Amino acid sequence: MRNFFEKFQINDKAIAAGVSGGADSLALVLLLKEWASLNGRKIIALTVEHGLRPESAAEADYVASLMKSWGIEHHILPWLGEKPKTGVEEEARKMRYLLLKNWCREHGVAALAVAHHQRDQAETFLMRLQRGSGLDGLCGMAPVSFMEEIKIIRPLLDKNPDDLKALLKERGVRWVEDPSNQCDDYLRVRIRKFLPVLEKEAGIGIKRILSTMEALNSSRGYLDEQCRKLIKNHVKNWDGAGYSCALGEWRKFHPEMKFRILSSLLKAAGGKEYPPRADDLLRLLKNMEKDNFKSATLGGCNIVLADCKIWIIPEQKSSKGPDKKIWDAWLAENPQYKKQRLPYKLRLSLLTNRPIYKQ
Repeated sequence: MRNFFEKFQINDKAIAAGVSGGADSLALVLLLKEWASLNGRKIIALTVEHGLRPESAAEADYVASLMKSWGIEHHILPWLGEKPKTGVEEEARKMRYLLLKNWCREHGVAALAVAHHQRDQAETFLMRLQRGSGLDGLCGMAPVSFMEEIKIIRPLLDKNPDDLKALLKERGVRWVEDPSNQCDDYLRVRIRKFLPVLEKEAGIGIKRILSTMEALNSSRGYLDEQCRKLIKNHVKNWDGAGYSCALGEWRKFHPEMKFRILSSLLKAAGGKEYPPRADDLLRLLKNMEKDNFKSATLGGCNIVLADCKIWIIPEQKSSKGPDKKIWDAWLAENPQYKKQRLPYKLRLSLLTNRPIYKQ
């Protein structure tokens, strides 16, 4: 645990941890508690009560009692309102992160630890392979990532889940088994059950998958560096309201760089946790090469070709340009824009001063 925090320079005084009551998350909070006691940090446990199963409330109460016995501050975050009838797994994941993120934001906690481990990483690789992900998707979950201003940390990515259970058994800690982890309705569960078969029949086990992901991450690191250089040198950031790139420069970029630049800008301008899916990005790039391309939408953004520039602008509610008097008044306060030819969507974005997600 100490090596993880030193390697990624995580110096937050308070760290929240998502704790479901399962073995992985209980092991996480136990390890965090021991590390925090030696390093003067505070750990806060957060349990999302989805209300999807009759026993979920009792499980959340069990976690609360366990955290109290460990001397850890704990909060239960209920998912209120109507629950979805389809796509339950994905909606539950989204709501879980939303509730955790909102609590952290409201209480001034900037770091949130989650308990993903080696097997989760391997499962993620196969799930994304099944969905046709590109290089970024196949690289898996990052040890540190951002969800808006909240830093998501995964200290257990290099840990074997069996070792985590062994730790709890050694400490006499009981964990909760979620029956949905055995439900074949979910792709992740089917892949989890398939992993031992894949290793036995084809020699493709978790370690082999993780070594492949490590190699892919090395390649991605180089491409990311090149992408950042191109964005710095050829993409204009319009005060956080959108981005533009000269069409002539855009056409010079290698197709892989176009893919990566577009992915990065859509994620930034759209304020999303993840960029759009690879197949959607490739479809958009193909359309952008057509002579009759004018505009498209993807990832909460408008992609517009105007004045020999490609523009990436957060989607706006209005389909009309700003009122002239309002725009003129805004220009009076921002004279640097007076001689700029800007799409009306960017003007709207500038006026609303929409915050932009930062990596």
